[in-house]
Amino acid sequence: MGNLYSEYLSPSKVREHYNHTKETLDTRETPSRQVASALIIILCCAIVVENLLVLIAVARNSKFHSAMYLFLGNLAASDLLAGAAFIANTLLSGRFTFGLTPVQWFAREGSAFITLSASVFSLLAIAIERHVAIAKVKPYGSDKSCRMLLLIAASWLISLVLGGLPILGWNCLGHLEACSTVLPLYAKPYVLCVVSIFSVILLAIVALYIRIYCVVRSSQADVAGPQTLALLKTVTFVLGVFIVCWLPAFSILLLDYACPVRACPILYKAHYFFAFATLNSLLNPVIYTWRSRDLRREVLRPLQCWHRAAGVQGRRDGTPGHRLLPLRSSSSLERGTHMPTSPTSLEGNTVV
Repeated sequence: MGNLYSEYLSPSKVREHYNHTKETLDTRETPSRQVASALIIILCCAIVVENLLVLIAVARNSKFHSAMYLFLGNLAASDLLAGAAFIANTLLSGRFTFGLTPVQWFAREGSAFITLSASVFSLLAIAIERHVAIAKVKPYGSDKSCRMLLLIAASWLISLVLGGLPILGWNCLGHLEACSTVLPLYAKPYVLCVVSIFSVILLAIVALYIRIYCVVRSSQADVAGPQTLALLKTVTFVLGVFIVCWLPAFSILLLDYACPVRACPILYKAHYFFAFATLNSLLNPVIYTWRSRDLRREVLRPLQCWHRAAGVQGRRDGTPGHRLLPLRSSSSLERGTHMPTSPTSLEGNTVV
């Protein structure tokens, strides 16, 4: 064991493992590679900004200090950190990879695994909360805050353990024949374990939303017609985006486990699949919060303040300022549906 951990600081180990699994170690900064890296960084910056606005909105307005918005805030935090981790991963890739020691490499990849895992667990928590609300099970009350916080803490703890297993010893240092092609210092059984856990979570989310669909379609469901149609549309969209974003990444990792070394050239393009999966972190705030009128107003408030300040500055400079138009009072989801504003009523009736 001591010999294993002594290899964590060996600067030659990363190159050794890449030499074993990669057909070529060409790390030249070609124009296409630079453009791809720049686009990924721009995408991740958008993820960070978008989720930061959601976090600010949830934190500053006491109306959002309820179960649903607590879970949304946790999702936004995990997605924000996922965007930041992917920026660091991109900046430390390419020619910088071979300057890393194994412990630095594990930190680079593990941070992305931890934050993306937390995002997925947050999606599961939101699906559970929506099922509790729509199925008319007893909703979370103020006395259940401790339970919600424990659920959020547990999701982060599981994510930390899951992402930290390789640095704790579940890796392929000293066992090149067991190495992943996509992640050359990770053991293939670990990759399979991660994919299996994420697949179970995906199936659980699918099952919960199917249950929600059945409850809403039931003739006994206490849901208005327009609200029923809006909910079904939102659920279908949420589920479809989740599957579209994550299924290619799951598939490439399963292929990585099944393929012998250098037998599947598509594995050398796996970073594009992970970048595509990261789109889910960009879309989550839109999917889960954009149809809520109150939250949308709060998220847009900083942009409104900036717009108003720009108009005032323009008038001071002698140029006409732009008139700030009021936000629309309803969305396609809310038309024909009463949207309660108290925290208690939001718990049971707000559709996302």
